Amino acid sequence: MLKHLRNREEWDGKSLPQKGFTLVELLVVIVILGILAAVVVFAVGGSTTKAQTSACAAERSAVETAVEAYRASVGSYPTSVGSMIGGNNAFLRSTPAYYTVSGSTVTGTTPCS
Repeated sequence: MLKHLRNREEWDGKSLPQKGFTLVELLVVIVILGILAAVVVFAVGGSTTKAQTSACAAERSAVETAVEAYRASVGSYPTSVGSMIGGNNAFLRSTPAYYTVSGSTVTGTTPCS
């Protein structure tokens, strides 16, 4: 069938780009895309550690602010994180994932310690 197409006048009248891509051209494009994908994977790989550090700092700041707001509102420091969540004293939306509270002390847990 390919011979039949090549023998037609339409095939001869087409320029090289109109005839299609060769296997070598397609392989070159695939290799280039693979290299670009590898570069992106290695570039994004280090952002996980930075994101974790940033999340720890933001959570610590939020917990410290909530402890001080609790003390200003109630008159004493909270005995646990649970007393700052829900009810009339909703200073935090949810339990902190990386920090615990004991009085005025905010202590970090793994991986933020």
